[in-house]
Amino acid sequence: MGSYPLILTLDQHGVPHRWVSWQHACFYYAKDLVAWTIGEHSFLIHGGFNRLTGERSSIETNSIIAIKGKALAGRSLHQVPPLSNRELFHRDRHICAYCGTVLPGSRLTRDHIVPVSQGGRDGWMNVVTACRPCNQTKSGRTPEQAGMQLIYAPYVPNKAEYLILCNRNILADQMDFLARHVPSQSRVKLSA
Repeated sequence: MGSYPLILTLDQHGVPHRWVSWQHACFYYAKDLVAWTIGEHSFLIHGGFNRLTGERSSIETNSIIAIKGKALAGRSLHQVPPLSNRELFHRDRHICAYCGTVLPGSRLTRDHIVPVSQGGRDGWMNVVTACRPCNQTKSGRTPEQAGMQLIYAPYVPNKAEYLILCNRNILADQMDFLARHVPSQSRVKLSA
């Protein structure tokens, strides 16, 4: 089997849900769980051969598929996505929130604006990307206590932004679809 990009799944109403592998997409097709499809890309997946007829099975999957059923109901576009350093650094465009330096992820850290030691939480609204020197200078203090100023504000990415943040190989039709669900004030890079 060749290498296929991830497939973007939506709920029946067109709300972005998650990325799935081509194998998972084939499962949805085989179980008749695909409500509708959109997108410019489709992929023909070949299976095994029928011993009796010699015919080879195949399933064609689109790059964007909507899934039937109530399993996705209630999983809103406004649900808070999980926080990880990789997605945080992408949200903040790999820019240190204190000095403005752009660095690779290996040279960045997660900084808690209000330190956990002072009651701060480990959530999207209390974390920013910081270079190691700035994070060490700030130490266990708030920016005000450390005499440091934030150059941008944290925010919670919506589901579409999160899906962009967590996939490095988004097809153009998938990016076009997700971009329509991204707020205008987002810092997420919207190019495929």
